[in-house]
Amino acid sequence: MGILERIFGKSKPKKTEDNYPEDNYLADTCKVTITDEYIKVEHPERKTEEILWTDIEQIKLINTDSGTFYPDVWMALIGEHSGCLIPQGAEGFQAVYDIVSKYENFDFENFTKSMSCTDDEEFLLWEKE
Repeated sequence: MGILERIFGKSKPKKTEDNYPEDNYLADTCKVTITDEYIKVEHPERKTEEILWTDIEQIKLINTDSGTFYPDVWMALIGEHSGCLIPQGAEGFQAVYDIVSKYENFDFENFTKSMSCTDDEEFLLWEKE
């Protein structure tokens, strides 16, 4: 199963001159809610996702080569029974990054590698001990 199918459960949509599907994941259409207890991500193309801060077991950056169809970089907050994906262009991505980058043993080297990657690849940034 390809990374797009794992993230979205479907193949790339057809792009037309007036339709840029990546726009559905950017700041004005994708809402990231951050509280002291949880992170919630809402946008028109996916079901609402939510995870408690205390349930996060792994944090990854997932890179895709699907720009203009989907965002190129997603932050994945992964728990045993919940999780959420935050597209890099969403308002709130930077705020979540600012919080999780302070976690002990956060892997800044993998973050840097992800930012220079143009292939379908996953980068583990943090894992709960």
